[in-house]
Amino acid sequence: MKWIKQALSPLIGSDAEQYAQRYLEQRGLIFVTKNYRCRSGEIDLIMRDGSELVFIEVKFRSNPTHGSAIEYFHPAKQRKFVSAVMFYMQEKNLNPSIVPHRIDLIGIDKNQQQQNVSWLKSISLD
Repeated sequence: MKWIKQALSPLIGSDAEQYAQRYLEQRGLIFVTKNYRCRSGEIDLIMRDGSELVFIEVKFRSNPTHGSAIEYFHPAKQRKFVSAVMFYMQEKNLNPSIVPHRIDLIGIDKNQQQQNVSWLKSISLD
């Protein structure tokens, strides 16, 4: 059964990212790109909120018995995410001390037939 979960995981993740993108667009953010990959990690969504670049990690949980989706953005993942953000900005010749940017976290928890979205803006990472 583990192989089934591994096979479905990318599809479920892609659906969650599309859902998050629509959710954020409905709230005024403008899509830039998705699934940015580099040697240090991946950024699920990059969007604009006014003049600010927003780097978004999307987490999805279909079973709440092991915690909420936002709890799965653990310190190791956070370090990789920040590294990917810095790599993206360097690649695009954007100075992080000048270009306004932030990191947001979208957690999608599925409870029966309903999805609950948690949007944490400007999260600070240690």
